[in-house]
Amino acid sequence: MTLLDRSHVRTQDPATQVFRLLRAGFTVLPIVMGLDKFTNVLTDWTQYLAPDIDALVPGTAHQAMLVVGVVEIVAGLVVAVLPRFGGPLVAIWLAGIILNLALVGGFWDVALRDVGLLLAALALTRLAWAAHGGRALRA
Repeated sequence: MTLLDRSHVRTQDPATQVFRLLRAGFTVLPIVMGLDKFTNVLTDWTQYLAPDIDALVPGTAHQAMLVVGVVEIVAGLVVAVLPRFGGPLVAIWLAGIILNLALVGGFWDVALRDVGLLLAALALTRLAWAAHGGRALRA
């Protein structure tokens, strides 16, 4: 088997495919969602900010959501460049979103979806560390 043949086998490996899919998703989607915090095309993001959280942060709810947008863009970029650190960053960020949604109440469907995303971010983290160690995957 030549080097080219082995490279082809690695790209066909299901773990490598899942890693690439999760990495692409957790790169693009946080960046898109972060950019939308500046435009509110998808929704009025301030409706998702818990009053208790809004009271803790300086400025208006809109200004807080602009900061959220910047954090999401940065998280997406970190996943793109260093997924083994970006994965945990996204997982922690999602845990914060879940907590915020629990404080708001009424968005339990969104919070449950974010639990699934958090689990996917943890899976990305595990796969990224395996790829970094050179034991299973190649990015």
